[in-house]
Amino acid sequence: QVQLVESGGGLVQAGGSLRLSCAASGRTISSATMGWFRQAPGKEREFVAAISWSGGNTYYADSVKGRFTISRTNAKTTVYLQMNSLKPEDTAVYYCASRGSFSLSARAADFPSWGQGTQVTVSS
Repeated sequence: QVQLVESGGGLVQAGGSLRLSCAASGRTISSATMGWFRQAPGKEREFVAAISWSGGNTYYADSVKGRFTISRTNAKTTVYLQMNSLKPEDTAVYYCASRGSFSLSARAADFPSWGQGTQVTVSS
């Protein structure tokens, strides 16, 4: 079992930046692949980005490609989401998720462990 705790959300103006953090504790192998998802009010949870165990492989949703960067520490215990050029449509609750498999996935159903979420609000 792995526990995930997100931080770093907040209110920012359009064009600004935020960095989200996700601290993982517990059974490290359960966080072999880490991902970020988001859910806006009235919408389904959607994939944002994922990163492999080594950090060498990453995968992004088209909507954030070129603006967001996912990374993880060498100790594998913390994952970051650097968000630049933020837009009002990026407003959502952002969730960190993990899975024990070493293959990347963009499907929420493939991630058994989730954090509590952190709110990101981008004003126009």
